[in-house]
Amino acid sequence: MRTAANHLSHPQKEKIFQQGKKKRIIVIAGPTASGKTKLSLELAGLIGGEIVSADSCQVYRGMDVGTAKASFAERALYPHHLIDICDIDESFNVAEFYKSCQESFRHINARESVPIVVGGSGFYIHALLYGPPSGPPSVPDIRDLLDRQMRELGPDVLYERLQILDPEYAATISVRDRHKIVRALEIIALSEKKVSDFPKQDKLIEQQYDFRCWFIHYPRESLYPRIENRCEEMLRSGFLEEVKSLDQRGIRLNSAASQAIGYRQALEFLDSPQTDTDYLAFISQFKRASRQYAKRQFTWFRKEPLFRWLNVEEHSPEHIRELILQDFEQGI
Repeated sequence: MRTAANHLSHPQKEKIFQQGKKKRIIVIAGPTASGKTKLSLELAGLIGGEIVSADSCQVYRGMDVGTAKASFAERALYPHHLIDICDIDESFNVAEFYKSCQESFRHINARESVPIVVGGSGFYIHALLYGPPSGPPSVPDIRDLLDRQMRELGPDVLYERLQILDPEYAATISVRDRHKIVRALEIIALSEKKVSDFPKQDKLIEQQYDFRCWFIHYPRESLYPRIENRCEEMLRSGFLEEVKSLDQRGIRLNSAASQAIGYRQALEFLDSPQTDTDYLAFISQFKRASRQYAKRQFTWFRKEPLFRWLNVEEHSPEHIRELILQDFEQGI
């Protein structure tokens, strides 16, 4: 097995990066608590990589514990991108993610380093591979109005409005998808067209990259206890204190951030009398929401044909790294 800090020789790198060839990008996806961060750091050390986060909330400064963001020490080892690039009162969407990724890839490839995309956000990773969703760009005034209506009227009212205006698209999401409801209503307001009228993303867009995609996972009977242990570790690491600080800085005005797994449950707990019973209910809801999110991640990535699945319990860490690196070098 390889042990060098950067095992690729200069001729190997030159072959991979030669002009006219599609540059390869490693994509590591998987459910929460599957070990994506650890694996990405190991790969970065072996291959001369730079890590690009594909997490919809790691872009926000201060959302650290609850997003399992790589520590400052870990980020100091290798360059990281799309982490801590927004304040909590700023919006960030999938179109901006796609644009930021393209910019990061250009800079990383200019240094002849290897982009390693890491994350569990299926929606963001799908956009990276297939292009951002169709529709007009966001308009701050309209988005602010819809966000305010979401806070004041609640998701049920806005979801019902979407069901009336675009029942076909509404049937593909739920009342809990607040960000998607707001975006759909914004698209309808701006374009006077239904979201379902826009073409679906079902073909890879033509670009200069060759994405080598992997989904790492544990069996659910092993994964769920890991998720629950992670929730408890987050609480020991000051998660509630983090949410209190973000609350003072306006996280509730950010519909996407305030509805993120853990943050939503924590804000509801902070609004409660905060009795022992409330705290136990919060922990239970936090763990359940995290397990349900992992279940949705499995469901999403089963529909992604580019991803090869690796059961972490069936392969040693060394073998997983070897498989990914051989595929990257050979483009099998």
